[in-house]
Amino acid sequence: MGRESLRQTVTIKDVALRAGCGVATVSRVLNNSGSASVDMQQRVQAAADMLGFEFSEVGRSLQSNTTRTIGCVVPSLANPVYADAVQGAQEYFQAAGYQTLLVCTNYDPDFETQAIRTLTAKQVDGFVLTVSDSIFSEGLKSIKSRGIPHCLLFSMASDDEQSWSVDDLSAASRVSDAFVEKGHIDVGFLALKFKSSDRARQRYQGFMQGCYRNGMKKPALLEINEDSQELTGFLKDFLQKNPTLTGIFASNDFLALATIRSARALGLNVPGDLSIVGFDGIEVGTMVEPSLATIVTDPKTMGRGAARTVLSVINGTSAPVLPDPKLTFSFRAGGSLAFPAAERADDEKAATLSPSNNPTNKNDKIQQERLK
Repeated sequence: MGRESLRQTVTIKDVALRAGCGVATVSRVLNNSGSASVDMQQRVQAAADMLGFEFSEVGRSLQSNTTRTIGCVVPSLANPVYADAVQGAQEYFQAAGYQTLLVCTNYDPDFETQAIRTLTAKQVDGFVLTVSDSIFSEGLKSIKSRGIPHCLLFSMASDDEQSWSVDDLSAASRVSDAFVEKGHIDVGFLALKFKSSDRARQRYQGFMQGCYRNGMKKPALLEINEDSQELTGFLKDFLQKNPTLTGIFASNDFLALATIRSARALGLNVPGDLSIVGFDGIEVGTMVEPSLATIVTDPKTMGRGAARTVLSVINGTSAPVLPDPKLTFSFRAGGSLAFPAAERADDEKAATLSPSNNPTNKNDKIQQERLK
């Protein structure tokens, strides 16, 4: 066994002996927490560099009763919305001297509870988290009972806590306006299982309210699992059960893009046979053909806001003001939303077609044949 492997860990006392000063002086200089002459600062720093001394984070944690870490819990990073939000939070925490410990729950409420307990055991100083259901989340209840600083991200908030989130009800209601503006009366809603996403449930409620307000039919509902590989089959059955449906609102852009792919696999044209609208405004939605009509949000701002809220609790300062709900979203028009076929045929701007060549008269029959 070599001499290097037997070398003892360098301590602050070693630095003090090398610099010719006391331990307290070394601590003040290296922590930048007190006064010291320029000469002493240079001697201490030179001694620390020569010996390769670094403060132990474990020791610091024991002394300060803080780990300088924040637990970050989100459903998935596959969805760019959560990736952007996490990045926004992480950048803010890092600038304040905190590190983030990230866990993805895969929309699993049980794993979510386990992950929160694990991070709590690691004595994180706070949490930024998106939970499956903020009312019934056991992990969130545990955080609240322990008085751990936290802020919800995208999830619904009760009266006694904050959440940096989108106004899902109003945003989804705006989607109903977009559909009716294009002449759609019979539409559907495609979402993750409500038990794994309170955001999806809120969006469906808002969409229903908007459809009722606009005199549309109650939207048909299709719930799927996040990891479902059978969307095409589910969509086929859904459309067979709802043959007059002309549009679908998906609870997030990933689902919307997957729905476009499945519709094409069924031989349907988007938006010719079926209009599709998403939610989130991820950039890839502008790069596909047709471009995705969607609700646009600002996840980085949400992540930074949640981080600011957590640190305000930790530091005992005023919490940042939540954004105006009306400013948390906007609607982006896209090629995936258009008039239903019959409406386009009646539009004066549409190209004139002879009766024998007009496909709109055959649209309903063709769609049913394709779905058999």
